[in-house]
Amino acid sequence: MGLVGQLRAAMAAAADPERAADMQAYMKSTMPYYGLRLPQVRVVCRQVFEGESMTCAEWRQTILDLWRGALRREERYAAQYLLRMKRHQACLGPRDMPMLEELVVSGAWWDLVDELAMVVGDLLAKHPREIRPLMRRWSTDPNLWKRRVSIICQLRFKAKTDLDLLYANIEPNLADRDFFIRKAIGWALRQYAWTDPKEVERYVREHEDRLSGLSKREALKNIASPPAGKLARRRAPGLTGAASPSRSARPDGDRLPS
Repeated sequence: MGLVGQLRAAMAAAADPERAADMQAYMKSTMPYYGLRLPQVRVVCRQVFEGESMTCAEWRQTILDLWRGALRREERYAAQYLLRMKRHQACLGPRDMPMLEELVVSGAWWDLVDELAMVVGDLLAKHPREIRPLMRRWSTDPNLWKRRVSIICQLRFKAKTDLDLLYANIEPNLADRDFFIRKAIGWALRQYAWTDPKEVERYVREHEDRLSGLSKREALKNIASPPAGKLARRRAPGLTGAASPSRSARPDGDRLPS
C-alpha cells in the first residue's frame, strides 16, 4: 500500500464527514477535509511515520507525493508533520528551498504557508549566507505568500532577529493593501516587541505614515504606553497551532479548526 496509502486509510477510518464540511467552510478551502482534529492528525502521523526508516531522497519524495497528490487537506498537514520530524532534520538544507518554494506557492493559504515559514526560518538560522539573500528576493516576489514568508520567517528568533533583514523585507511591502501582507508586517513587529518594545515603538513612530492601520495595531498590541511614558509588556493571548502550540509559531490570531 505504501506510506501514502497507509496514511489515507488511517485518516479515512477516523473521518468525521459533518466536521469535515464545517472545517472546509471555515478555511475557505477548495480541497475537502477528512474532518480530523489536529491532535488526531498527529496521532495518525506518528502511527504511520515513526517506525519507518527513510533515506533523505525517500523523505523528500514522500513529502512531495503527499502534498502534490493530496485528496484531503489533512494530507498536506501530514506532509508538514513529516517535513518537521526531528529524525529527518539532518536531511533538510538549503538544497530543499525549491521544494519549500513549491509548497508555499501551491499551499497559498495561511494554515499551510505559516508553518512552512517556520521551516524556512530554521534554515535561515542555520544557513544565513544561503537563505538571507533568497529571503531578500522573496520580499519583492509577485507571489504574496513568498513575500509573507520573507517577513515572518524570523518569528522565533527573539534577540537573534536580523533587524536589517526584517526591515528590508518589510520595506517593499509597506504599500501593499493585501490583508495577509499587512497582517504579516504587524505580526513580525509584534513578535519582536517581546524582545525590544522600545525598538518596535520607534520603528512604528518613524514609519507611521506608511504603515497600514492594521500593521500598526498588530505591532503595538503587546506594548502599553502608560501616562508616565514607560513601556510595559502585556501578556499575549493563548494561541494554538497546526504543528506547535508555541506563541511564536502561530498565525496572527487565526486558529485552525480543532
